[in-house]
Amino acid sequence: MNVLIIGSGGREHCLAWKIKQSPLLKTLHAIPGSPAMSQIAECPGISQSDFKAIAGYCLEKDIHIVLVGPEEPLAKGIGDFLSGKGIKVFGPSQRGAAMEASKQFAKEFMQRNLIPTADFETLHDSEFAKEKIKNNKKYPVVIKADGLAAGKGVRICKSEAEALEAVSDFMDKRIFGFSGSKIVMEEFLTGKEVSVMAFVDGNSFLLLPVSRDHKRLLDKDGGPNTGGMGAICPVELESKTVKTIEKEILSGFIEGIQREAISYCGIIYAGMMLTAGGPKVLEFNVRFGDPETQAVLPLLKSDLLEIIKSCVEGRLNRQKIETQKLFSTVVVLTSRGYPDNPEKGKEISGLEYVQNSKNIFLFHAGTKRENAKWLTSGGRIINVAGLGSTAEEARKRAYSAISDISFDGMHYRKDIGGNI
Repeated sequence: MNVLIIGSGGREHCLAWKIKQSPLLKTLHAIPGSPAMSQIAECPGISQSDFKAIAGYCLEKDIHIVLVGPEEPLAKGIGDFLSGKGIKVFGPSQRGAAMEASKQFAKEFMQRNLIPTADFETLHDSEFAKEKIKNNKKYPVVIKADGLAAGKGVRICKSEAEALEAVSDFMDKRIFGFSGSKIVMEEFLTGKEVSVMAFVDGNSFLLLPVSRDHKRLLDKDGGPNTGGMGAICPVELESKTVKTIEKEILSGFIEGIQREAISYCGIIYAGMMLTAGGPKVLEFNVRFGDPETQAVLPLLKSDLLEIIKSCVEGRLNRQKIETQKLFSTVVVLTSRGYPDNPEKGKEISGLEYVQNSKNIFLFHAGTKRENAKWLTSGGRIINVAGLGSTAEEARKRAYSAISDISFDGMHYRKDIGGNI
């Protein structure tokens, strides 16, 4: 099979690495790809927003499946566009992608389909939102920009002042552009957070190992939200909790998209809080998580491409997932200034000491190659994944590898996989 991956980050590098292992694969392609991905895939230099050029490339190269990594092309309708040209896509329709592109759409979908989630209210006007906040007596409260914000459009506000600042930033200053034109004000849930990802073919789902993401920039969950600073997998859940997730959330999702005639083939990612009253959905994402994917896929024994193929062919119910009996810890190395104003162009040293180490995997998120050197080229730079027979062994292995890597301004959390 000829496969095209859309995207260029650490998640897509990991997906390419895993798909490259499949005996079903003939050729692997990536748009736009990255210097790291170009070592294992053909990268033609096309923009991921140029749907017409992508379709032409797919027809020219006889691409059998397009796997869409990031949420933005999905929200803009790449799935519908390519499907309309007869190209098979692993990724939902534009209407399905609204589960992530609009918090309001997702929350109302959950409400209609009795999927457990936090109480919420959608607010369209800045002044009205501020009045609602001034009358609010219960803190913390969660303020979310309605649209896409690269994982940074959520504020947990512990006071009226913080909530008012979030409204001002999102709705008045428009720090996330049109995505903040309306907000969702949401009940704050307490408990442990987990990331639940499942394959979906429109009729059934197949659950991946459960992981946990750490979004805050600093140790002990301090600082601002980021796209993700690290992840661990698996997160062991009680069988009762797993059954609730499968019955009330994932089956509820499948029933909901069927009832509402939403075309959906791809990944559904539910960020959940394990509350005293059971698991509740914080948000839906419509693609593989980042950096959760980098923690989950190294544990997979199953052929990822075979599962993806079964999704687009509508026979997911015949598939099972096999995993190694190991644990993984992923730590994200970031640039100085991330997430607001990351420095770029810093030389990265030490990668050669760890890239061939057993049970250590490096996934490039924001790097470039110049004069045989790796340089930083973004906010999140390298994902360092360590595997071990215990969670602590995986954690130690990842941090041991990090000690060999350096670049000016390198930042990372020291507590991923610890007791946070």
